[in-house]
Amino acid sequence: MSSEFGKTEAIGLSIIALIVIALAAGFFIGYPEYKIWKMDKAGQAQLAEAEWTKKIAIEESKADLESAKLRAEATIIEATATAKANEIVAGSLDPMYINYLIAKGLTDGSSEVIYIPTEASIPIIDAGRAIDKGKVEE
Repeated sequence: MSSEFGKTEAIGLSIIALIVIALAAGFFIGYPEYKIWKMDKAGQAQLAEAEWTKKIAIEESKADLESAKLRAEATIIEATATAKANEIVAGSLDPMYINYLIAKGLTDGSSEVIYIPTEASIPIIDAGRAIDKGKVEE
């Protein structure tokens, strides 16, 4: 029985050895192919990522361009409105109206004192005050 057991054991060991050899051969043959396949898949992933990055950059640039155009249009509209307002104000002001505004500001007491120099370099308002106080020499 021991010789039968030895033959069975030898056959089992042979089968195990063949399986190990087959696995080793499969590994040595298949592993380089696997590496190539893996590198190919990694390259495809990098290419897809680069394409998406490019598309995103293009869309962001388009958005920036559109935004800049709209800002430019808004600036032009604002400048045009300011120019028209200035034109209206400039066209409606005449010296008589300006004198009226000055006089009104002087009489309502809400404005600051305006000093207008004279030939003697004494402001008119101060000259009146100085004369009242007897400080001005003739």
